[in-house]
Amino acid sequence: LNLSAVPVVGLGLGSVAGLGAARLAASHYSVMTKSAAMFVAGPPVVKRLGQDLTKAELGGWEIQTKSGAVDHAVDTEEEAFAAARRFLSYLPSSVHELPPDAPCDDDPQRAEDKLFSIIPRDRRRVYQMRQIIEAVVDRGSFFEMGKMFGRSLITGFARLGGRAVALMASDPYFYGGSWTADTCQKVVRFLDLAETFRLPVVYLVDCPGFMIGLDAEKAATIRHGVRAMAAMNQTTVPWCSVIIRNAFGVAGAAHTPAGRLALRYAWLSARWGSLPLEGGIEAAYRAEIDAAPDPAAKLAEIEARLNQLRSPFRTAESFWVEEIIDPRATRRLLCDFAQLAAPLRQAPTPGRFAMRP
Repeated sequence: LNLSAVPVVGLGLGSVAGLGAARLAASHYSVMTKSAAMFVAGPPVVKRLGQDLTKAELGGWEIQTKSGAVDHAVDTEEEAFAAARRFLSYLPSSVHELPPDAPCDDDPQRAEDKLFSIIPRDRRRVYQMRQIIEAVVDRGSFFEMGKMFGRSLITGFARLGGRAVALMASDPYFYGGSWTADTCQKVVRFLDLAETFRLPVVYLVDCPGFMIGLDAEKAATIRHGVRAMAAMNQTTVPWCSVIIRNAFGVAGAAHTPAGRLALRYAWLSARWGSLPLEGGIEAAYRAEIDAAPDPAAKLAEIEARLNQLRSPFRTAESFWVEEIIDPRATRRLLCDFAQLAAPLRQAPTPGRFAMRP
């Protein structure tokens, strides 16, 4: 009940088990010290299963942050309390209020020249998404949560012109930005948090789709994926998505829910569709390629033909995105979005929405 009414922070400052562990996990944000441990049952009980483990081996900070049971780990108790205070600074005291604004001395018109060349021309190369985040939000305002879990997606709070937003961003360093089962779970929890406390969502997109392969199937990625998409469509807060590079497949298309203020911009480096040409051609034209006297030549011919048609401007002309933008204009447009979204935020009716921890 508290999770749908007031911000809840859990701090693990020692060893917690059973109900204590549940209380730490039943929070909007949890942080533990690196000397602490959390588990359902401690080493003496687990030893009966034939597992002789220390507290750290069973439920130390590395275990719990990588599993997503705890959002963050710090060295000292002072750092834990500081992290809790910073988390709370973005949120209202209850759902009866709106997120507080903060003074801003960072020019909304600031344009970072490095953004124009930050995306490699070679699409097989990766780049630092966190550098893009820091360049477009108010300086020093990004507060990341759940960094070690669902690592193909970055989540956290930030400010744009002093206004708090919930920010998601793909991280191409992990699975190329694909949504894994863990990533989908991370999306559900984060969007529930944004919806509960009326934070507009900003999403920087570079997602080639759901993760594929045997491990992904064993993890029920598609089941977790549709839950993430359902959570997205259940939100009512304003959205703004910026397609940085890739937006392919079902997961790539899941970036702008309908029925509210929802803006979509695309960088010049953006491309999107059902499947990328690499791999997609073989699937879509398999019969034609197999029947050709020279399959390799036929594949090259089809690829050359489709490459001539591949242009983000074609899609923009049909209004799939509002505008193709100079990357250096991203901060200005996001600050404009935050300003447009501000009067649309309304404190929800208590009990209307339930946060899923």
